[in-house]
Amino acid sequence: MNSSPESTRIETLGEAANVLYDGAENPVQELLDLIQQQAAEAARLNAALAARDATLQHAEAKIQALTLELAHLRRIRFGAKSEALSAEQRDLFQETLDADIAACEAEAEQAAPAASAPNPKRPRAGRQPLPAHLPRIEHRHEPESCTCGQCGHDLVKIGEDVSEQLDVEPARFFVHRHIRPQYACRACETISAAPVPAAIIDGSLAAPGLLAWVATAKYADHLPLYRIEQIAARQDVPLPRSTQAQWLGRVGVALTPLAGRMAEMLKQSPVLHADETPVAQLDPGAGKTKRAYLWAYRSNSLAAGPPIVVFDYQASRSGSHASTFLEGWRGHLMVDDYAGYKALFNSGITELACLAHARRKFFDLHEANQSPIAQEALMRIGKLYAIEQAGRDLDIPQRQALRQSEARPVLDALFTWLLATRKTVADGSGTAKAIDYSLKRWAAFVRYADSGDLPIDNNPVENAIRPIAIGKKNWLFAGSERAGKRTAAIQSLIGTARLNGLDPAAWLRDTLAKLPAWPNSRIDELLPLRGKHKP
Repeated sequence: MNSSPESTRIETLGEAANVLYDGAENPVQELLDLIQQQAAEAARLNAALAARDATLQHAEAKIQALTLELAHLRRIRFGAKSEALSAEQRDLFQETLDADIAACEAEAEQAAPAASAPNPKRPRAGRQPLPAHLPRIEHRHEPESCTCGQCGHDLVKIGEDVSEQLDVEPARFFVHRHIRPQYACRACETISAAPVPAAIIDGSLAAPGLLAWVATAKYADHLPLYRIEQIAARQDVPLPRSTQAQWLGRVGVALTPLAGRMAEMLKQSPVLHADETPVAQLDPGAGKTKRAYLWAYRSNSLAAGPPIVVFDYQASRSGSHASTFLEGWRGHLMVDDYAGYKALFNSGITELACLAHARRKFFDLHEANQSPIAQEALMRIGKLYAIEQAGRDLDIPQRQALRQSEARPVLDALFTWLLATRKTVADGSGTAKAIDYSLKRWAAFVRYADSGDLPIDNNPVENAIRPIAIGKKNWLFAGSERAGKRTAAIQSLIGTARLNGLDPAAWLRDTLAKLPAWPNSRIDELLPLRGKHKP
């Protein structure tokens, strides 16, 4: 029969007592000394166990934090930075899948025996008709003979089978030949001719359409100038990149007043988004590049009026640049937790915190270790976004009522849950950091729920920055600070044109043709804003 540890200890003490009693002068005292020694040893072991438990708890928290950081870094290095695939990435995977399916179908058709019956055409249900505004070039296909091939009688037209195909003509270069006859007056010996209209670049061989094409290719499609040079060379048109660069310099100067006016209009909005993205700038003296920043400011997507995005190129990430740009402006500013914005909130500007950033902390945690706490947080935040989706098409008073009745209770429950959960997690762990991020800025997170026009997150300005983040992988760096500011001005106009549903190339072509003779008092009519620009 197995004995318990306590009974074994008693037996051991009993044996020790017998030994001491048999040969000791003071057996009771020695027994007490032995008990004290064992008690001291037990206390030492308990202290060691407590220290070991504390060390293990600290190690587990550190491992959890490192695991979270490692998963985040791996996702940045090898995967998507956001919690879901971007639209561009989803399209990339989908187009690959569609191409593979089409290739398999084609190979199957080629491998089918020639004698076998052809497979029926797959119905293309739901294919959209080709745009009605495109010009149509008709090709009529008459039969080789107007008599029946079976009986020889004349054929009678009973209808038409009409199908359409979409085609494209690559960039087509052509020359505008301007002829101005000169007329002389014999009486007063004067010569008259039609005046030469003002142009963006006087005496240049580039028409407004060509300038717009080069600018759109560089700033909207992010093509380096040498690639534009190669595209032109395929049609035997010399277009040296040095010449293109000179054109773009002058175009940037001409368009800068429009970007400045648009920045003035942007700061009339009571709610703005702000964010920044790093760009490399060439540092010729050091023979390498240095880091500069493109600051982005966007109007509120929930407000009435045309949307505006303005980029501001600066040499650093100092918060003073945001203070300078927003000098004199007062309102609600949606930003992330970057410390550079903190000074603004002491000068009359009200902070709005981005709920998407808080969600991203829990998403990273869940990706790293499938944390049930992170999963619960994601579920609760998901309810808030579902409410926003339901109120997307409502007017401001209706959206405010919806947020008060549905979003407010969810936010209050989330706050209570975060406080209770924080007490159960170790300091320094990834879970603690994710919860602390939300609790620290809670007042700024929930401010949107008290209104019907404040945004819930900073995604609108991040979406405006995304094309530039993709494009800088092509153009690599800005050649100078002046080039960076020129890029910011043109990107502001192109980005705003996109937000307003305008074709940037068509807007640029029309604007560059009008701008040289356009009165400054009517400059607003040239801005790429829906309802203002009149091509």
